[in-house]
Amino acid sequence: MLCSACLLGIKCNYRGEDNLNTKVLNLLESEILIPVCPEQLGGLPTPRESSEIVGDGYMVLDGRAKVVTVSGKDVTLNFVRGAVETLRIVKIFGISSAIFKQGSPSCGNGKVYDGTFSKRLVSGDGVTTALLKRNGIKVFSEEEI
Repeated sequence: MLCSACLLGIKCNYRGEDNLNTKVLNLLESEILIPVCPEQLGGLPTPRESSEIVGDGYMVLDGRAKVVTVSGKDVTLNFVRGAVETLRIVKIFGISSAIFKQGSPSCGNGKVYDGTFSKRLVSGDGVTTALLKRNGIKVFSEEEI
């Protein structure tokens, strides 16, 4: 199973911190979890500016929306590259499911921030989650564990 690296305590989120989740960590007793950070795989540094999708992950993949930082820099290419590299890992290992960080512009599953940096969640998927779902991968958030 694929897993957002930050949920396992790896300091890779945009603040250079983790999002350690004990429920996810406890899954290691019965599951093999392969940690990934799509934003790092896409070439973004850690720490990095906060980013949000102006639209949703599917729109980004279709070239109809973008991902921008809080200062307005377009980082769409990095997010798409990270999603593609994550899908490559999924295919190498024959992974069929993932546990991803809710709200993330890469990993959000069912909820992402609205692109205004106002901390408002809206319905939608992150870029990586959208690509994985398009390829038949089941994606869960840490809130569903």
